[in-house]
Amino acid sequence: MKENLHEPFEIIYKELNECPKPTHQHNFFELIYIMEGTGVQEINQHTFRYNAGHMFLLTPEDTHSFDIQTTTKFVFIRFNDVYIKRNTSLVSASHREDLLQRLEFILQNASHQPGCILKNQTDKSIVKPLVEAIIREYVNRDMYNQELIRQYINTMIILVARNIAMYLPEKITECSEEKAIDILQYIQANIYHPEKIKAARISSHFGISESYLGRYFKKHTNETMQEYIVNSRVKLVETRLLHSDMRMNEIASELSFTDESHLNRFFKKSKGMSLGEFRRKHRVAGAV
Repeated sequence: MKENLHEPFEIIYKELNECPKPTHQHNFFELIYIMEGTGVQEINQHTFRYNAGHMFLLTPEDTHSFDIQTTTKFVFIRFNDVYIKRNTSLVSASHREDLLQRLEFILQNASHQPGCILKNQTDKSIVKPLVEAIIREYVNRDMYNQELIRQYINTMIILVARNIAMYLPEKITECSEEKAIDILQYIQANIYHPEKIKAARISSHFGISESYLGRYFKKHTNETMQEYIVNSRVKLVETRLLHSDMRMNEIASELSFTDESHLNRFFKKSKGMSLGEFRRKHRVAGAV
């Protein structure tokens, strides 16, 4: 089941004892803030325990559902890429297009970060009164409430983007070349399909030679394209080992490795330990 958003943004405030919908997808971004309550949020088949103060970001095509354990007060803030691109007050006019492109790219890549997206504790303390202010304006419908809600949402999006950017590779957040960002975004969008991120396919897709592609990529990211792809795939494996109960063969299948043995050789070459060793050493019980 897929939900659509017919307005640039939408606010929903609900108190729930059980999830009203089965696992579903959206064609929009959705910030989910937990005012009260506990439970489990499932995103793309990975589960994260939630409690008051946690915030999740769902990106278009993510699948999710909730297992509500105690009565939970949710605030859902939904917006689409049209809201980002056409919102003149979201960023300053100077370098506007470049900033908006980076912002959308950062939000799109958030799906690779598990758990609560608010990593900065100062930002976490700012978000709660922001959410409360949004609810106030939404409920009371006072004069200029739409304008105020829009400003609050803009502030929230910038805070969220900053927290995500803190954990993205530095090359992505600092890269200013439009084509380089396009190449990085193409790789991330196809990271589950190894045949689509071979140098020949990428050079064909962007209409440039393989030799030039290699030099261009290294110049703008300070690592070879192969190194970037390997590191990105290793991070996906790490996420599943640390934040899911997926079996090794399931991870291998999802990430298009031939089998568990192939995945294990790939991972050990990069991390110096087997999949099982890594999971036992680094996994923290109850991590979110």
